[in-house]
Amino acid sequence: MTWLLRDGTVLAGAEVMDGFGGRARGLLGRTGYEGAMVLPRTRSVHTFGMRFPLDVAFCDRDLLVLDTARVAPLRLTMPRRGCRAVIEAEAGAFERWGLRAGDALELRG
Repeated sequence: MTWLLRDGTVLAGAEVMDGFGGRARGLLGRTGYEGAMVLPRTRSVHTFGMRFPLDVAFCDRDLLVLDTARVAPLRLTMPRRGCRAVIEAEAGAFERWGLRAGDALELRG
């Protein structure tokens, strides 16, 4: 199991989708999601075919959160400057976690 942490505190269990197929599929086809999905080498996401809205964090190569967004189904985000990874969670998760731009995250597992 991989964990998403901020300041040593576990925010959620995380799935890292390192391959192209995993990144392309992301959360498609799921009816909900507990945890965080990490998409390395990703600068933007789409929610075509999604059944629920997402919280999305755009991160640099060190997993510093550059920006966050709530993305409804059937939408496409614009690429963010400096973004090297995206973290997706079910809408509302970032509020529960207190996640915001400027947070330094890490993966441990």
